[in-house]
Amino acid sequence: MLMINADFKERVVINTYLLSWTPSPQPQIKRKPLDRIGDEVARATSIVVYQPNSAFSEHTHGGGEEILVLEGVFSDESGDYGPGSYLRNPPGSRHTPLSQSGCTLFVKLWQFAEQDNEVIRIDTHHTPWYQGLVPGLHVMPLHEFDGVNTALVHWQPNTVFQGHTHPGGEEIFVLEGVFHDEWGSYPKGTWIRSPRYSRHTPFTKSEGALIYVKTGHLGADFIPLPFREDV
Repeated sequence: MLMINADFKERVVINTYLLSWTPSPQPQIKRKPLDRIGDEVARATSIVVYQPNSAFSEHTHGGGEEILVLEGVFSDESGDYGPGSYLRNPPGSRHTPLSQSGCTLFVKLWQFAEQDNEVIRIDTHHTPWYQGLVPGLHVMPLHEFDGVNTALVHWQPNTVFQGHTHPGGEEIFVLEGVFHDEWGSYPKGTWIRSPRYSRHTPFTKSEGALIYVKTGHLGADFIPLPFREDV
């Protein structure tokens, strides 16, 4: 069984631009694994690139699939999704994904609670922002289920948030700008996974930042992996 950053008690920081692409079962689709437990059936977080005119055959996501479109246009039977599209395909859903123009995706597999069965399609470029807890911070909620929260957070330049603890852990992917805390500075393309009960005091400098954030999931139970092939 393939194991990549599989110890969720460890903090992981990866500049995804420095990772090499690895093959998938489809030659025109490649991946940068960030964490993975399993082979082609896996609890996984990855950056995935589709070359133009590439497709996967129809398949089922037994444990669900979460997608944030970073570049290009991703398509399946339900529609075409450009940059900023946030998609959730619940456990047991089927589709035939493709991209005519090519696309880059942030993808999480097999990280749904069994009862989390809502199909979600959000165009984040046309979704309202809400004022955060401090000036300069705005939040766009994307999904919540059983204590697991996913959102985009926009940080204006020179914004400081108070020190706080994440009992269920925190995962961040930096989409724009540079995100900071007392542990380091994280430019666009950085993926950060901080374990349960980790603590930090985040802030931005002159660049500001836009980040994807998921909290509460590192202490959650997910659907066990079956012994069958999936993609």
